Amino acid sequence: MLGLLVLLALALITISFRESESGPLHTAQASVASALQPLTVAVERVARPFRDAYNWTEGLFSARSDVDRLRAENQELRQLVIQNESALQRNVELKRLLDYQESPRFPHDFGFVAASVTAQPSGAFEQAIVLPVGSKHGVELRAPVVTGEGLVGLVTRVTPNQSRVTLLTDADSAVSAVDLQTQASGVVEHGQAGDSLVVTYVSKSDNVNVGDEIVTSGWRRGDLASLYPPGIPIGRVTYASSLNTDLYQQVQIESGVDFSSLESVLVLVRGSEDANR
Repeated sequence: MLGLLVLLALALITISFRESESGPLHTAQASVASALQPLTVAVERVARPFRDAYNWTEGLFSARSDVDRLRAENQELRQLVIQNESALQRNVELKRLLDYQESPRFPHDFGFVAASVTAQPSGAFEQAIVLPVGSKHGVELRAPVVTGEGLVGLVTRVTPNQSRVTLLTDADSAVSAVDLQTQASGVVEHGQAGDSLVVTYVSKSDNVNVGDEIVTSGWRRGDLASLYPPGIPIGRVTYASSLNTDLYQQVQIESGVDFSSLESVLVLVRGSEDANR
């Protein structure tokens, strides 16, 4: 049966090629085409909405795919910007540390161990940071910690690979200090709120002015010596007053150190000039 249909089809094709345009086979084809034209138009009209809906849906999914791709690219660019800003900020901080280390104010008989801060203060009553350096890196217990802006605090716990630094803003911290301009002496302690600092035990006879720079005194009496070397910046005087009812002057200072966002510090190492090499 299949063979007969194939032979019939070949015969019709052969006749169609050989006969003229006015031949009976061409006439029959034209008649059939004319008869089917309304059906073709109807099918086209019925199919068009479905085709348009398909094209619209395909375009919608394509647009959503483009939006998702653009969002992903935008997120990647944002992350890159954040990383670049973070790197720039870190470079600025490292330059400040380097400038301070190379300045005449850096303690000449101290070396240093540079470290990034791995843990910030956990709260107002826990004023301490954690550093990823310890005794195997040359860090010692009760070593002073500084930045390019000034004194940060003191190492109060050391393990081979980690150190805990109690900040100057901790309620238990106290540093003997001196007014760099007038040589008035006192003790820097934590104030009443936030990162505020005060200088206590300043004699009423001493002269202290707003704007004066307060630095570590670095005293020594016989075999006893201050934990801090002299001349480390602590802050500047923002308020000084002497009331008749007070035994000492009331002196408030502001540190140049942002204790809430420390990123990099220097741990001072006494008598270890090679620690920074």
